[in-house]
Amino acid sequence: MQTEIPEHLREHIAEQNYELYSAIDHASWRYIMRISKAFFKDHAHEKYITGLEKTGITTERIPKISEMDEKLKKMGWRAVTVSGFIPPSVFLEFQSLSILPIACDMRSHEHLEYTPSPDIVHEAAGHAPIISDPSYASYLHKFGEIARKAIFAKEDIEVYEAIKYLSDIKEAPGTTEEEIKKAYNQLDAACARVSYVSEAAKLSRLGWWSIEYGLVRENNEFKIYGAGLLSSIGESYNAIVGDVKKVPLDINCVDVDYDITKPQPQLFYVEDFKQLEGVIEELAATMAYRLGGVKGLELARKASTVNTVELDMGLQISGVLSNYIVNDSLEPIYLQFSGATQLSYQDQELAGHSAQYHKEGFGTPVGRLKTPKSADKINVGAMCELEFESGVKVVGECISKLEKENKCLIISFKNCTVRYGDQILFQPEWGTFDMGCGHDVTSVFGGAADRGAYMRSTGQLKGEIKKQHSNVTNINSELVPLYAQIRELRERGVAAADFSTIEQVFVSLDKNFQLDWLLRLEILELLESDILKSAKATVLKEKIKVQLDKISQKSEVLATLIRRGLEVI
Repeated sequence: MQTEIPEHLREHIAEQNYELYSAIDHASWRYIMRISKAFFKDHAHEKYITGLEKTGITTERIPKISEMDEKLKKMGWRAVTVSGFIPPSVFLEFQSLSILPIACDMRSHEHLEYTPSPDIVHEAAGHAPIISDPSYASYLHKFGEIARKAIFAKEDIEVYEAIKYLSDIKEAPGTTEEEIKKAYNQLDAACARVSYVSEAAKLSRLGWWSIEYGLVRENNEFKIYGAGLLSSIGESYNAIVGDVKKVPLDINCVDVDYDITKPQPQLFYVEDFKQLEGVIEELAATMAYRLGGVKGLELARKASTVNTVELDMGLQISGVLSNYIVNDSLEPIYLQFSGATQLSYQDQELAGHSAQYHKEGFGTPVGRLKTPKSADKINVGAMCELEFESGVKVVGECISKLEKENKCLIISFKNCTVRYGDQILFQPEWGTFDMGCGHDVTSVFGGAADRGAYMRSTGQLKGEIKKQHSNVTNINSELVPLYAQIRELRERGVAAADFSTIEQVFVSLDKNFQLDWLLRLEILELLESDILKSAKATVLKEKIKVQLDKISQKSEVLATLIRRGLEVI
């Protein structure tokens, strides 16, 4: 599988180490899935329950992503393992290839109702089941294809980094309130620096209100399909049972921002998944990759990130567009890129024109030649004087021409001067002038054309091995074997003689872990077995219920988690 994935995506793949999941992790997964299935059988899209089975997701254990991959392959999708946050552009590129990245980390026991970090509950139990619906899978693939063309602003990346840091710090064991407060402040500062809504931000909002927090209305009842809701047992409950405002989804949803740290004040719904494709197409029609021209160039210049400008001859120029010149008709006549710039054709880097070779930047005229009339008239080895209809003049000795499929893409000059009126755009001491050939800017899209080659040239391919995190800490390490004992009893089936073991586990729990509610629920579930019914068991059940009631009083979140756990026993 990994060999089929582009090199620049492979470095984001992690290995799922199944042995790192503790008995507490499996109990957490089991609790979430039991609560979810009980609630979502009535309140999720009809494909959710059947989709769990089709994608290899069970209640009793955390899924193996390799097994999910085999199941998804039958639907035309694949699954890869990642760890934690991956850049949005990477996630979208995976999605455009019909590959679902699944975070192998399991949320901690303390964050069962919701975690800000990507985890296996969100990715596996949230995203995967609804892919079994062909219309939704088609939308998800199209969303990835379109979104990977979106232009990310520098400000977007700063917000992403701040969100990633906040999520990591909140999920990390032993984090102090002061550290969390500092991370929130950093996120607030990054958000405050956002000066406009970029293409990527608009796609992110559409994805949030559909893929993550979407509802579908069926027979005047709202059903959940968004992965964020399907993996949040708290917010999903509030979305249906609470009084959250519900709004029909249309293109205007991209004007509505969201805050990942708070419950959503409103949700958007569609009547069916085909409606989603209409919305994404409407948004795509406004994007630079379809518009090209000055509108596309201005979006790239404003973003201050690496983007690609494609000319009508097929030449793709990837780098940070720092400036462009237009004529009186507002048509682009000269492009200037700063820093590492790559030249490509059909998303393949052209030999000799890597971002390392053009590390100081790149500039080229755009438009039609006045004299000579075409590139065919320019001879290698000859001194040339080129004048464009725009007034840009190129004077130098032609040393080479690069062609693909009978199209001239690049003409290189030495001893070259490029002028536009009084402006000197290139001079001989700067080295070789590689002039791109093209009359019009047909497309402008986010990222480099040949992303792997660009990242390799600029040293961005780190080759780091991503590692799965463990939730076992010094604080809970003695609790893990207690969970393991109860899990073993449940899996093999309890006998009357097992009551003494259960009682011993409870004594240890009562002595050392007075606030642990989940294992108390698991013990209570075992005690409901007819085999264990006895006067002693009844007394123990009452003790546990009293303790759970006390723990419930600690917070509203705990009260809800315990109440819903009791409901499914």
